[in-house]
Amino acid sequence: MSGMGEYNLFKLGDLFKFEAIKQAKSQKNIPTDNNKATSVPYIVQSMFHNMFSRRVNRQWLVENNEPPVSGNRIVLGVTLPAVSYQPVEFGASQVITARADWLNRRTGNYIVTVISKLMFQFSYSKKPGLQVYKDMEIALPVTASGEIDFLFMENHVRELELARIRELVAYLQVTGLTDYQLSTDEEKFIEHYNNFTKQIGTEKQHKPFRLGELFEHIVQGRRLKKEDHISGDFPFVMSGVTNTGLVAKIANPINRFPANSITVDIFGNTFYRSYAYSASDDVGVYWSDNPLSRESMLYMTAAISKHLEGKYSYGDKLRASQSVDFQILLPADDSGMPDYDYMTTFIRIQQKLAIKNVVEWKDRELDAYQGIVAS
Repeated sequence: MSGMGEYNLFKLGDLFKFEAIKQAKSQKNIPTDNNKATSVPYIVQSMFHNMFSRRVNRQWLVENNEPPVSGNRIVLGVTLPAVSYQPVEFGASQVITARADWLNRRTGNYIVTVISKLMFQFSYSKKPGLQVYKDMEIALPVTASGEIDFLFMENHVRELELARIRELVAYLQVTGLTDYQLSTDEEKFIEHYNNFTKQIGTEKQHKPFRLGELFEHIVQGRRLKKEDHISGDFPFVMSGVTNTGLVAKIANPINRFPANSITVDIFGNTFYRSYAYSASDDVGVYWSDNPLSRESMLYMTAAISKHLEGKYSYGDKLRASQSVDFQILLPADDSGMPDYDYMTTFIRIQQKLAIKNVVEWKDRELDAYQGIVAS
């Protein structure tokens, strides 16, 4: 591996060409489009999900004077200390991008990590911005002649990736997730799903169901101040998306909710819980006396999340009691009841397809690494 262990400071303004992308006034009007052939990722200044918001229709962006941006760029928040590397073409709102001819996936991720360690200096009272980023200095490895050691950065990231891949291989083996082959019935299910979706826009009859009829229990958690936490081994969840709201392990004698349930916080963030836990008073808990399959619960979690998306905030908080009469669309069987078998099959297929993608990615990366070592 190259690299002599020496680092020099470099100003970002000397390394990159910067471009400020204005905030899209019509962001809510941009059509969501999950067809990868016609869509691009939409990137916003966010501290979560690598700044990814959703996939949107590419042609709409072009026709409405919000053209997509070429990929292979570092993206920075305008007023929030957010940073990410974006490898492919994307749409964007209120971000700053940085590009350079030498940038690639590995050097990009290396530099994103370096920049992220400097973001602690920013806050609501001290916001970042275009000139601030241009003036920011970062420490990068250099060769004996003082040039930036791009090869060292690439090799370092490649070795970290290989370590994660080895961990992934071990995890797949231990959990038994190496079986991702679809059965004959599952292949027929997918074929039927695709055919009906093309013909009528939905793969199966759906109808609205009240949350109150789906779950016998819809309750609010209990308030527990941070200073009152007693350290223990029982999960405690609060509102928020970081770590799915899991903030602590406690021993406090407060209500404990069952595994295989769903939480919805005051902002509408919705998560499936496969474990027993306690919840704060900014979290609603949903479960049934007649246990449903994990896959059915995951399906309903997605349906609830879609129904609540973007509707609640600090100024308009959601309480569990408000949601009893909310209606979500679910597949129905011939008798008009929720088709839990359909939901279970659908989610199991999606899991297998996701595992297949992960395994194929792992194999490609290992092959590429072996090719580099051989050469």
